[in-house]
Amino acid sequence: MERGTTGRYVASIAGGVKCQAFIPATLPPQPSLQLDNKLQVRINQAMLALGRLDAISTLLPDARLFLYSYVRKEAVMSSQIEGTQSSLNDLMLYEMEGLPGVPMDDVQEVSCYVSALELGVQRIREGHSVTFRLLTELHEALMTSGRGMSKGPGEFRKNQVWIGGHRADEATFVPAPANELANCWAELERFLNDVPDMTDPLIKAALAHVQFETIHPFMDGNGRLGRLLIPLILVSGNILSEPLLYLSVFFKKHRQVYYDRSQQVRLTGDWESWLLFFVDAVTETATQAVSTARELNALRSTHRELVNGLGRMAPSAQQVLDVLFEYPIANISTLVRHGGITAATAGKVLDRLAQPELALVRELTGQKRNRVFAYSAYIDILNQDE
Repeated sequence: MERGTTGRYVASIAGGVKCQAFIPATLPPQPSLQLDNKLQVRINQAMLALGRLDAISTLLPDARLFLYSYVRKEAVMSSQIEGTQSSLNDLMLYEMEGLPGVPMDDVQEVSCYVSALELGVQRIREGHSVTFRLLTELHEALMTSGRGMSKGPGEFRKNQVWIGGHRADEATFVPAPANELANCWAELERFLNDVPDMTDPLIKAALAHVQFETIHPFMDGNGRLGRLLIPLILVSGNILSEPLLYLSVFFKKHRQVYYDRSQQVRLTGDWESWLLFFVDAVTETATQAVSTARELNALRSTHRELVNGLGRMAPSAQQVLDVLFEYPIANISTLVRHGGITAATAGKVLDRLAQPELALVRELTGQKRNRVFAYSAYIDILNQDE
């Protein structure tokens, strides 16, 4: 449904150039969303997929192990949309105090995304609402190291910015002036917290994501924080018990459609077309996450049975395998710290697991000392839908 421009333009100046900045209208949309049969069916499909995703915690022996790696995969993909080159391997090496194969700023940014997401879920579980205080706390965590340190962590921007184009009067989009940000966010905060009326959490996440990106309140990190808000809203709305829905892979795969649908909301008020895209993203992503969890669960069972045939080494091999399922890139220190075994035992087990007839792990450094091993099959499953 086309409602016309969903906001108003005001005169502004960016980079010394006069331009027209966009201040979005408040949510929910007016006239109200038109949930025709096609859209309602797709919303129902998304909710069913989310229900299956939420049930993962009962399917897996330890959902925490899956969550650990899945959160990190989302951090990598969300940051790649912003131009970083860091991979899942790089992030895990960095967290293990190894050496990433990309610029340190890249992998630090990804690590900060993990920290911000974990902090957000913690705050939601402590009973906090999605407010200005939480938003700025998450932004500060997101931008606490790497290139973000110079971009006003935890502070709304004080300058007019523009998106696309080499100058503001030829930009693809010019978000609200800095002096309008407090009002824009206050209105969005009311919507997020169901004031004055309650909104279904799935629809709320869809609308709030575009609205946040339209307001563009920070100098940097808006895209990552806007994507991070989606699982937080669903956890806050009791749709998911764990933050397991991460749409960055889908958004990256369909980047042009993502940008086009978002821009059409601003230009024509077609929220329904955006919502169709969003719920399809939810359905595909949640379905893939369930499939990934099942594959990892099957992998764990198969490999546990395999190492049971290692004779006297079997109990130690089981301990190593359990650690690798949580930290699929590990060194001897990681196994000693989390597996409760000695360094000598860890080394012998890894050497055995790396032999061609098993090939459960792969040594990454080619060195005789300070070796790092990857649980290759596990990482391959995580990366298969990129």
